[in-house]
Amino acid sequence: MASRERMSSVDTAWLRMDRPTNLMQIIGVMLFKGQLDYGRLRATIEQRMLKFRRFRQLVVADGSGYVWQDDPDFDLDRHLHRELLPAPGGKTELQHYLADLASEPLNPNRPLWDFRLVDTAIGGQALIMRLHHSIADGIAMVGVILSMADDAPDGGGEAAPAVADEANAEASDGEGDDPFWETLWGPVSDAKTASLRLAASLRDKYQDLVQNPVKVLDYARVAGAIAGEVAKLAIMPDDSHTRLKGRPGAAKRVAWSEALPLPHIKDVGKVLGCSVNDLLLSAAAGAIRSYLVDKGDDVEGVEIRAMVPVNMRRPKDAGKLGNRFGLVAVELPVGIENPLARLYATRARMEELKGSYQAALTLSILGLVGMAPHFVQEQVLDLLASKATAVMTNVPGPKSALYLAGAKLAEPLFWVPQSGNIGIGVSILSYDNRVQFGLITDRKLVPDPERIVARFAGEFEKLLLLVLMEPVERLADPHSVEAGLRRRPARSTAVRKPPQPVAGAGRARSRRAAAAAVDPDEGGKTG
Repeated sequence: MASRERMSSVDTAWLRMDRPTNLMQIIGVMLFKGQLDYGRLRATIEQRMLKFRRFRQLVVADGSGYVWQDDPDFDLDRHLHRELLPAPGGKTELQHYLADLASEPLNPNRPLWDFRLVDTAIGGQALIMRLHHSIADGIAMVGVILSMADDAPDGGGEAAPAVADEANAEASDGEGDDPFWETLWGPVSDAKTASLRLAASLRDKYQDLVQNPVKVLDYARVAGAIAGEVAKLAIMPDDSHTRLKGRPGAAKRVAWSEALPLPHIKDVGKVLGCSVNDLLLSAAAGAIRSYLVDKGDDVEGVEIRAMVPVNMRRPKDAGKLGNRFGLVAVELPVGIENPLARLYATRARMEELKGSYQAALTLSILGLVGMAPHFVQEQVLDLLASKATAVMTNVPGPKSALYLAGAKLAEPLFWVPQSGNIGIGVSILSYDNRVQFGLITDRKLVPDPERIVARFAGEFEKLLLLVLMEPVERLADPHSVEAGLRRRPARSTAVRKPPQPVAGAGRARSRRAAAAAVDPDEGGKTG
């Protein structure tokens, strides 16, 4: 394999998206129970992570763009450090430390990643990771990191099956394999089956259309749909102006929530006819609404738009790095107070997007701006960023506990970067049958993100309590539920501590003759 590889146009766009106020680096932290064996950790990184050449390569500019070039002086000790947290080394100190790292650029003269192992006072050590988005998207990056883990503490079990072998990992990133080109001509599902590879050249495409005129109808349909999405993006109005939106500074804040049990979320979703993704997005909207109300802000009719990454990887992309996702703009109905009505509004909006070409279009736009001059890219991305307040991503993780260097992984967390002037990033990660919310904010806009994440559980518990209390026929009508609650003696539907949701959700499920088993793969995941 050559030591120099051309960077894809989409990855180039992410590389050039760095700004002092929003660095394009994914921040992650793995919280462990107990201490890691440092020697084993170092050996595991060498054997399982560094087999991916990207982590041993520099980014070098040439006359036609950027290339990945092997670092002749690569030294793992420049990327793996032991650090100390300020006393007492608890959650607050760890959050501040992570926030400072989020504002610290990676060294451009080295491969664009950095690991730090720190001792904490919250039960064990933490492995902090910074990785530049140009290397890979969240789905691929989580896969690489978790592939270093084992399913047993002694390492005798199998490694987490998150990535493929080195041959797949080192697959070509040349133009013929660039997801931008593939996606430009075949945005989604059925359109992909009717499309041709541009790598065969435009002349071959023309000859194929002449010989197969039926395909013209497919291309015309796709082209018309894409043209409609372009028009929607062009005329899309800005979302509501709130304290969450403004010109960000360099300083950040990070926070994370207590984990929610994933089976309980699935149980509630089964009863209400909503996906896990619908429930989580709705809970996020409710948490933001509650925060704004607590600040004394008017939330009547407020709509907050979130850019939601959509995973566009195919089975053959397993184990490959790079960025293979599009973006859809989701309006979060923050202005709706009724939790059921808010959930159903969120579900309806997600349903509308399922047949949309918007994700494919935004991936195509990233590919185009990656080939355009830098100032053109900034103008296009600033336009897209001006339409949204937040970036919100949902990444599925392993369904059972993992171990790294002899220590059990208790909580994996990550925070996504924001482009342009977007000042909020919401990250949702499932692991070991639990769901974790992470939030990164601009300090000027939201100096206290912990007050938002602390509300996520309460928003879900409102829905859980309604499922336990209300007849199934009434749950389909949020306004009927609201009227019924008003007729009852005053009682908050938000509880601080859930009333044993496993048994309760089971009773509700049997009472309504819902499905006896929940599909473990259900959930409408995004990337």
